[in-house]
Amino acid sequence: MSAVNDTKLNSAVFLLTGIPGQEDVHLWISVPFCLMYVISIVGNSVILFIIKTDPGLHEPMYIFLSMLAVTDLDLSISSMLTTLGIFLFNSREISLNACFAQLFFIHVLKYTESSVLLLMAFDRFIAIHDPLRYASILTLPRIAKMGLVCALRGVALILPIPFLLQRFQYCRANVLSHCCCLKQEVMKMACSDIRVNSIYGLLVTIFTVWLDSLLIFLSYVMILKTVLSITSHAECLRALNTCVSQLCAVLLSYTPMIGLSNVPLHFHVLIANVYLLMPLVLNPIIYARPLGQGKGSALKLGG
Repeated sequence: MSAVNDTKLNSAVFLLTGIPGQEDVHLWISVPFCLMYVISIVGNSVILFIIKTDPGLHEPMYIFLSMLAVTDLDLSISSMLTTLGIFLFNSREISLNACFAQLFFIHVLKYTESSVLLLMAFDRFIAIHDPLRYASILTLPRIAKMGLVCALRGVALILPIPFLLQRFQYCRANVLSHCCCLKQEVMKMACSDIRVNSIYGLLVTIFTVWLDSLLIFLSYVMILKTVLSITSHAECLRALNTCVSQLCAVLLSYTPMIGLSNVPLHFHVLIANVYLLMPLVLNPIIYARPLGQGKGSALKLGG
């Protein structure tokens, strides 16, 4: 195909990919993906409903949990339409503007999720390290401001990326290797100089995921140090128990995909999709136990 035709084609659409080489079983693959989306949407919706309707759960820990549920719910919806469209209807085409919009929302929500996990680690640190001042430090107005800052940080850092991507000429193959539009994949399709975008993307990752993960790690180090100083074995276990669910969620979100560089492409893409969806599915399950403990647990967590 000529360069002119390539340019014309790629200026109109990108082609998303399901599982390469497994097109004949896409319908069967859609079953677990549909199940994961249903669990994610229903689970996070139930968490939001319970927290909203139970006044005993209007505590900082559960407010932060509701922020995480909203983020995961939005992330499920942002990635669901194209993923299920490919597996169920073989609908692979996506316009450039729609692609840029999807990658904007996916990356904003992923970075917002990282920020919320940091806030949840800070919440546990205050509850364990300084329980007597817990309620005075984490007031509702302050929590609202912290949540707003998390969302604005994600939007401010990702907003330039779609505009930078729109400036590129896309004259290479227009087939993306995932079910969703991701900025790294889109940049590979450009025949322009992408060094500025690559540097900016690296800086954004450093000042979001890397920085958040470092601060979360330091928070749990301080939590562990405080817990080990507690003389009562029962109190020590109770303090650690309040952190188990959040620590599981952190590990689930930050555990890197190790050893995928030399595996077949179809397996790499499958794991990448599962890696995107798994936190959205498992977070409601992870938090079901502390949420079910209700108001009595919430009061204990603060003191």
